[in-house]
Amino acid sequence: MTVTYTARVANARFCGFSKLLLVWKGSIYKVLYKEFLAFFAMYTAISITYRFLLPDDQKRYFEKLAIYCNHYASLIPMSFVLGFYVTLVVNRWWNQYTSIPLPDQLMCVLSGGLQGSDERGRLLRRTMMRYASLSALLILRSVSTAVFKRFPTVDHVVEAGFMTREERKKFEGLHSPYNKYWIPCVWFTNLAAVARCEGRIKDDHTLKLLLEELNVFRGKCSMLFHYDMISVPLVYTQVVTLAVYSFFLVCLIGRQFLDPDQGYSGHDLDLYVPIFTLLQFFFYAGWLKVAEQLINPFGEDDDDFETNWLIDRNFQVSMMAVDEMYGDLPMMERDRYWNDSNPRPPYTAATLFVLRKPSFQGSTFDMAIPKEEMHFQPLEEIAENIEESVSRHPNMALFNRLLNAAPSPGGLMSGALRRTSAQLQQLHHSPSIDQCISDDDDSESCKIGKGGSLPSGLGQDTQSTICSFREEKIARVPLLDIQFDGQDADTISQRDHRKYGQRVEDAREEEEEMPDIQPPVSLLPPPPPPISTETRPASTIPITPQHPSFFLFNPSSSHLEHCSSQPIINHHRAAPAIAKPSLCQHNISFLTVPSFEPQRFRSVSMGSELTGT
Repeated sequence: MTVTYTARVANARFCGFSKLLLVWKGSIYKVLYKEFLAFFAMYTAISITYRFLLPDDQKRYFEKLAIYCNHYASLIPMSFVLGFYVTLVVNRWWNQYTSIPLPDQLMCVLSGGLQGSDERGRLLRRTMMRYASLSALLILRSVSTAVFKRFPTVDHVVEAGFMTREERKKFEGLHSPYNKYWIPCVWFTNLAAVARCEGRIKDDHTLKLLLEELNVFRGKCSMLFHYDMISVPLVYTQVVTLAVYSFFLVCLIGRQFLDPDQGYSGHDLDLYVPIFTLLQFFFYAGWLKVAEQLINPFGEDDDDFETNWLIDRNFQVSMMAVDEMYGDLPMMERDRYWNDSNPRPPYTAATLFVLRKPSFQGSTFDMAIPKEEMHFQPLEEIAENIEESVSRHPNMALFNRLLNAAPSPGGLMSGALRRTSAQLQQLHHSPSIDQCISDDDDSESCKIGKGGSLPSGLGQDTQSTICSFREEKIARVPLLDIQFDGQDADTISQRDHRKYGQRVEDAREEEEEMPDIQPPVSLLPPPPPPISTETRPASTIPITPQHPSFFLFNPSSSHLEHCSSQPIINHHRAAPAIAKPSLCQHNISFLTVPSFEPQRFRSVSMGSELTGT
């Protein structure tokens, strides 16, 4: 019978497991004492032979052999091999126990689903439950040696009352080369169908539930059969066994105490009895014995499953549930807490301390929070605080917004540039931008925002540029007077002028038809190719035009606040508010360069610079 010691270790105490060391039944001493005595006897025989029977020259040879064996014995991976093997065997052992078929769920469904208190109904319930118990008996008889010794033949099964003689003839008349434990389950389903036809099972849902529980019961019987057929791979068991036995065979020679007078390293003491070697054998060989005992729990070891007890218990409770307890109900009456809204079952004096413990409310129930942090804040104040933080740090706010709206690679030149232009327009209207528009805006101290100039590429999309200036502050050289690739702007081909003029005239006509359209933000062409940074007059900076489009401006405004190199989506819609600048007159310039100091044109996102003088 299984050794149960759960009650002895119910409470942890000082040396709580020490009481278990003196138990003999199911102990490691009972399992291992024979191997332990054999190992100690062999070690003693070799030690006596070395000390008293060998001549001196053979002693020297034996001592070299002992040192060699002791050195290389550590190469055998004992802990690694044994650890994995025992873990596998223990998991398999518990899974086999959970696969033992138990009739508890099936008998409850059968007792409540198959109606009829007459002899016919009682016969159906008892017969169906007996078929389930017979199926479990047949599979346990196939896998357990203890059950097979109890029921060695089918005649013993018939004599025990699990099967009638007529059922035995039917069972033996069904010829099959395989195990026939499943036949009683088929008889169960046939009887369930008969009971449904007779109306004793009221509906199909009850029949379905009954058959589902039977399938679970039958599945566990099948799982036991497969556990018995599919063992742990033999090679794994052989490797572990050879590793343990070969290690301790080597230790019989390598762990001998040698003559201290010879001066061998590590052999300064002669104790005769190898205490730690014997402990090592006890642990490793005991570990192997644990796996040996658990690999088949359906035997007759002290810790094997009590299969015969399970058969008796299952058969008795199942028959009681479907027969004696069918329709047997105690009289219903009011409980003692009928009018009590807070029922409290009593405690004995031994358990009174439980009442003194406070009820658990949650891990954060007793957490303390300062009173000043417990007041709700109005949403208006939260919005004002956010606006103030944005106005104080516009660059960081813009950076965070652009990070949250990071463009995808496919939309880099479309939606991302439009979002960036909108963010730049919001950035201009903040108070920190207006501070740059002062009398000394030509100084290098005039930057974007309070924190200085916006770093190149910080939170910006490609090809976006910010330009903030006022034309009336400093006399500037118009950008249109700058020469491109050594040519003056007046030398641009007449064909390009005609095309541009025709486009402007068309735009003016469209403006008259749509007067309500607001002028969009003017756009820059793609940046020019790199040029030499040597100092030359501003009117001679060479820039090669890529196409006939020019720097455009809005004559209705005295200054241009922002500019962007985003491509024009609709030229006809963008042109109405754009007038053709004169190539020789400089009344209003779109972008000017100081004539008295170098000026840098910086692309905020890409960090490209164009320097001219």
